[in-house]
Amino acid sequence: MFATRVLRQASHHVERTPSIKFIGRRTTPASVDHSPQPHPASPTHSLPASFTSGSSHATFSVYRDHAQQFGPLRKTIKANAGIGAVAGSDLGPVAPPKGVFFDRNDLPARFHRQPLTAAEIEAIETGGAALFS
Repeated sequence: MFATRVLRQASHHVERTPSIKFIGRRTTPASVDHSPQPHPASPTHSLPASFTSGSSHATFSVYRDHAQQFGPLRKTIKANAGIGAVAGSDLGPVAPPKGVFFDRNDLPARFHRQPLTAAEIEAIETGGAALFS
């Protein structure tokens, strides 16, 4: 009944060695280069032209300043008022650029989801078992 307690007391006196072995010292580098680099497995060993030609989105923070996901991201946060201090209607209209769609239903009809048939619904609900009966 007290086997667990006895084992814990016995193992308490034994030096515990961790299973994971770390290589090197646990230190944080003094400086980290955050400039865009090509992936080591890249076939061209170079960055895309959009990164090197003075693109407006050369860094993630610059990209995030201009990103939109149902409205501008960074413009809604004010340092003195916090998140949500500005009403969404004050941020201006949210319209996707030409050729960009926010929702699948805004695409042409050929790209809409096809409705499921009764046979497909039955196959999904039975896990395919109804197909073999």
